[in-house]
Amino acid sequence: MARTSPSRVSTGKVLRELRAAARRGDRAALTVALDLMRTLALSPRYWERYLGLLRNPLARLVDLLVIKQGERIAHQKGWKLPRPSPRKPPPKAKKGKKATRGRVTVTSSEQQPSLFDL
Repeated sequence: MARTSPSRVSTGKVLRELRAAARRGDRAALTVALDLMRTLALSPRYWERYLGLLRNPLARLVDLLVIKQGERIAHQKGWKLPRPSPRKPPPKAKKGKKATRGRVTVTSSEQQPSLFDL
């Protein structure tokens, strides 16, 4: 039976390329890092490594902006963020005073549903 060769993609190599791209603005290093991250992100065999890679802020930023795979993996694994507690309603105005109307603010969770809740 043929033995599979180990992956040539390492998280250390990805992080070195990301740091080089961040320090020097090296587009070639960023391209290499993106290619390596896509290899890790898009193959189910390497999901655990990819999730470990996302502990780094640079890798997390690249994932959020380019790859957008972290939330997809979390959804497939059934991971969910805890729901925020509901806000308390504002106190009601007394009858003797004139009620002033304030600007209604909409929270970001009301505008766009989270991808973790699908």
